[in-house]
Amino acid sequence: MAITAALVKELRDSTGAGMMDAKKALTETDGDMEAAVDWLRTKGLAKAAKKSGRTAAEGLVAVNVAGGKGVAVEVNSETDFVGKNADFQGMVASIVNVAIDASDVDALKAAEINGKSVETTITDAIATIGENMSVRRMASLEGTSVVSYVHNSVTTDMGKIGVLVALSGDNEAFGKQVAMHIAAVNPASLSEADLDAAVVEKEKTVQMDIARESGKPEAVIEKMIVGRMKKFMAEVTLLNQQFVVNPDLTVEAAAKEAGVEITGFVRLEVGEGIEVEKEDFAAEVAKAVKG
Repeated sequence: MAITAALVKELRDSTGAGMMDAKKALTETDGDMEAAVDWLRTKGLAKAAKKSGRTAAEGLVAVNVAGGKGVAVEVNSETDFVGKNADFQGMVASIVNVAIDASDVDALKAAEINGKSVETTITDAIATIGENMSVRRMASLEGTSVVSYVHNSVTTDMGKIGVLVALSGDNEAFGKQVAMHIAAVNPASLSEADLDAAVVEKEKTVQMDIARESGKPEAVIEKMIVGRMKKFMAEVTLLNQQFVVNPDLTVEAAAKEAGVEITGFVRLEVGEGIEVEKEDFAAEVAKAVKG
């Protein structure tokens, strides 16, 4: 695969590595971006490898809680301007209201709002507002109690990041604190048991390669990996993370003090994982002039 300047720049931007190091990483991995990030980490050259996809799409995430069930829905638009439009917000509110009874995105698209399906409602809005839109994702959660939080809200229960937290007991104030923690820290899973085994194995492999670069004996490396993987789990699993409200406690310990158990969570961020083609300003102007 040809290693283009654009690929090198993307890897530099995402890892903080130098240009030549980024180019070599891509060359060694045949242009595989993910493998190149791991190669840089192994060599100790990735200063700040990003863990999540860039947020490129616009729109809103809305949340709705009814009793022991909560739902979060992401509705995308092309521009942030539409997200601030009152008609668009009203449509999103209607969609999340019917989402509480939907099992998945397909069921949600078929659900009716004022006699029309959600899918038809979206199509009509596209014609009226003039931008492409879609119901991209939804996620639901159940528990003894479910607490919601919206970060960067533009109106009630609607904004850029939506979080749901399920608790075994009833402590809304604590649940809200945990939801804010999740919005800020973005854990990968609730606990070690819920973490994707492939993610764990990949991290272990990277850490083994990093340790071997030090030239230490295998027996020493094995002990090093135990400590490094424990630290990794403390960073990516919610219950093992330091609670932002009280860093002296893990989230699990804080929940115990609050008299509840955290049984699940959902976090949706607008445009998460979507990438759009970027053009420089001159190219955009030239394209507009050409029509």
